[in-house]
Amino acid sequence: MKKILALVLVAMLAIGSCAFAEVLHDKNGDGKLVVYGIYKSGDQEWFLNEGAAARKTVEEAGGEYVYEDVALDGQKMLDAIDRAYSNGADGIVTCTPDQTMSQNIVDKCNEYGIAVVACDDALEMNGEKIAPWVGIAGYDIGSSCAEWLCDYMAENNLVEDETCGVLIMTMSTVSSCVPRTDGEYDVLISRFPEFADNANGRLFYADYDGTTEKGNVNSAAIITGNPQITKWMVMGANEEGIIGVVRALETAGVDAESACVGMGAYMAAEEYEKGSCLRAAPYFSDVAIGTYSVNTLFDVIDGNEVSMETAVPAEITTPENYHDILG
Repeated sequence: MKKILALVLVAMLAIGSCAFAEVLHDKNGDGKLVVYGIYKSGDQEWFLNEGAAARKTVEEAGGEYVYEDVALDGQKMLDAIDRAYSNGADGIVTCTPDQTMSQNIVDKCNEYGIAVVACDDALEMNGEKIAPWVGIAGYDIGSSCAEWLCDYMAENNLVEDETCGVLIMTMSTVSSCVPRTDGEYDVLISRFPEFADNANGRLFYADYDGTTEKGNVNSAAIITGNPQITKWMVMGANEEGIIGVVRALETAGVDAESACVGMGAYMAAEEYEKGSCLRAAPYFSDVAIGTYSVNTLFDVIDGNEVSMETAVPAEITTPENYHDILG
């Protein structure tokens, strides 16, 4: 009889434990955990990988994860928050398509009682974060890109070569991307002051929206408009855009002596294997950002103190070491 009672007690404890797991991080008190991942360019490999890591983290906690691609559309972003509320979401991790919407997004989430954490691109007003953010240390990573490229230029006697130009691909309206290109520029002119303020006429810029298409089209205009430059040294704000430049250099037939540095290395392996002019790329983990963003969200939901900024580290990959770094 005692043995039966003991077994019943163990079963009851197990049931209670399972019930507790089911409502872990339950902000709205409906007995379940629902998290939305809302991404500005959800069809890009970076966000697909990040979202997969976020999904894994949510499901391991016994919850439901919903992935939303808002395709750089602000109205779709607001509609996705409405759907999250209708589906009983406890929290949202998001990379907003438009940072000028930051206050509206946070206000809407607060109105609905939904916790929110920004990933990659911060939710901010006047340069101040208004929701916890998980991403990369942009300035430092941009600096590391430029250090590698400057070493490459020095080793190949390109600094004084009149046929060599530097192209920096910018995303001037995205606050998380601006520090990346600021770091690139600062290192470039500290190493080679003759490029400062384009004093030598060999420093070029092209702004784009983060897509491969815009990176290709906007860089092609610079490349074809400056036929005197046949050796292009390229840095930028994200990997897709740099791949667009690689294709533009190939089309123009000036890729052989050009060198592009990616941003994230999530598209680098294929380029390294085909021997394209993508010569290096810092690796920072989309998986880490997806995981950290959800764990930070859980802390927000549970009322724990969280940092407003969490940055993941990076390491430069090249054709020689990418197998070891990327696996």
